[in-house]
Amino acid sequence: MAFGQGLTFLKEIPLKKDEVKKILVKYDGYEKLFKFRWTLFTNDTLTVLKSYDLIVSQIVLYDDLKCRSFRFYLKPKGASNYNVPYFLVKFKKFDFKKNKAIFELYIFDREMEINLEYLN
Repeated sequence: MAFGQGLTFLKEIPLKKDEVKKILVKYDGYEKLFKFRWTLFTNDTLTVLKSYDLIVSQIVLYDDLKCRSFRFYLKPKGASNYNVPYFLVKFKKFDFKKNKAIFELYIFDREMEINLEYLN
């Protein structure tokens, strides 16, 4: 499968500095919280903090074509889960007039097993 094949666009997310976006991910009786925010934009580099299922990480995205997105699996890999659902979060642009980073959220969910609830 080529990167990005089968992705579905969910929504555009504009965020101010330290504004948190929260999405509740539901599947198979599980509920996991995805949240992210950005903390610094300098020299065309955006620093993002993300948390999913209590696992926290920091990601550095660049305003170029190579490193402007990150993805992560929404459920564990397993023998029966060859095409594991995942989110792709893409840094689209920085709006200097509004001082907001604009993101696009995509999902890969071939089996249509993920339900989402936007919390804010």
